[in-house]
Amino acid sequence: MRKVIFDTDPGVDDAIALALLTARPELELIGVTTVLGNADIETVTRNALFLKDRFGFSAPVAQGSGVTLLGKHGAHARHVHGDNALGGIELPQTPAGPLDGRRGHRMMIDLIRANPGEVTIIAVGRLTNLARALDKDRDIARLVHSVVVMGGAFGTHGHTGNVSPVAEANIAGDPDAADAVFTAHWPVTIVGLDVTQEVVLDSAMLDRLDAAGGETGKLLHAITRDYLGFHQRSRKLDGIFAHDCLAVAYVVDPTLFTTREGPVRVICGGLASGQTIQKPDRPPFPTTAWDPHPAQTVCIDVDAAGMLALLEDSLSPPAPPPLR
Repeated sequence: MRKVIFDTDPGVDDAIALALLTARPELELIGVTTVLGNADIETVTRNALFLKDRFGFSAPVAQGSGVTLLGKHGAHARHVHGDNALGGIELPQTPAGPLDGRRGHRMMIDLIRANPGEVTIIAVGRLTNLARALDKDRDIARLVHSVVVMGGAFGTHGHTGNVSPVAEANIAGDPDAADAVFTAHWPVTIVGLDVTQEVVLDSAMLDRLDAAGGETGKLLHAITRDYLGFHQRSRKLDGIFAHDCLAVAYVVDPTLFTTREGPVRVICGGLASGQTIQKPDRPPFPTTAWDPHPAQTVCIDVDAAGMLALLEDSLSPPAPPPLR
């Protein structure tokens, strides 16, 4: 069983990913940390507590950073995820349970140190909490099992950005944090738009989750209504990109993905801020700003049918056998 810290800014696709994570028996969720992104930090933290109550997991939830690594307040994605970042559904006025008293990056450090070599961080928002954790305790890089990030875009299949021509939202939201995370000496796998925009959860599949996925399926169907409308208007898709699910799927079954290796840097500032660039492992280039840094893994292709089957099988358990 893989111990997982889920770093998130719930978020419609974050909620689907968290449902997948908690449905998988080989994954043990030991902590959830929140970060500014799809809404302000108070909203996404309340959402995480709401999802904890609805999905029934026991892992603690800690509020993480509400500003970027350099202390800036960024824009939110309410036009994509709705006013409350969960599709505008009605939510309880008060959180369902208490927050962990630690800051997100501090809980992350504590959980890694308590479980050396066993923890995978699945990060599906801005990477501010991870960068802060590294800054406070550099040794966690050698104690973590792995880091899987949903973010970035490297141009495979023509996918280069979704908030600018060259940048993906999570990385553009805090490029300095992303560069710190990608250049640290720990094993990072980047699951970016190159693969997440190759997998579409169509409206028929969402309807099947509503019908066969129990209370979780009904919740996911409800929160995806506005998200589906956004994709229909902006992409002419009768479905949604469930970006964050693919980071969880990589941990469950990495054979669904094709990858390549090489150091990764992030452009910080200027017209191309947030662009992710990977240097191939053995290119004929002179010495570059990539060379002092470790090779990281970038996903460049995905078995889309296999990914959708994994998601649907996990979230729509088989019906019980008929009574005799």
